[in-house]
Amino acid sequence: MSLEILAVDDSRTMRDMIRLALLPAGFNVHTADDGVHGIEVLDGIEPDAIITDINMPRMDGFGFIDAVRGQDKHRATPILVLTTEAAPELKARARDAGATGWIVKPFDPAKLIKALQMVAG
Repeated sequence: MSLEILAVDDSRTMRDMIRLALLPAGFNVHTADDGVHGIEVLDGIEPDAIITDINMPRMDGFGFIDAVRGQDKHRATPILVLTTEAAPELKARARDAGATGWIVKPFDPAKLIKALQMVAG
C-alpha cells in the first residue's frame, strides 16, 4: 500500500528532492509551492501525511498548519515541518499550531522515510 504525501515548499529543488527520496520507498507524492497552493491541492487528495516548509510566500508554514487543522477531515493528519530553521521557539510554535514533527534541512532521505512511516503507518 502506498502512502499519499503532500509536500509544500516554495523551493522547486526541495520539492524534487522530497519526491526523489520518497518515490522509491513507495510513496505517492503531491506537491505545492506555498501554503495557499497547499490548501488548494489538499482539496483534491486525502494525504496520509503532510510535509511543509515554514518560510514561504503568500502563506507560511504556520498559517498553512493552522488552515489544515481548521478542516475537520485533516484535523488528525500528521504534519512534518521540514525547514532550515532550528530555533526552539519556532519548534514550539509549530507544535502549538498542530505540527506532529520537525526535521531540519538538509534532510537524510532514510530518516524522512522513517519519520513518515512512523506518523502515517
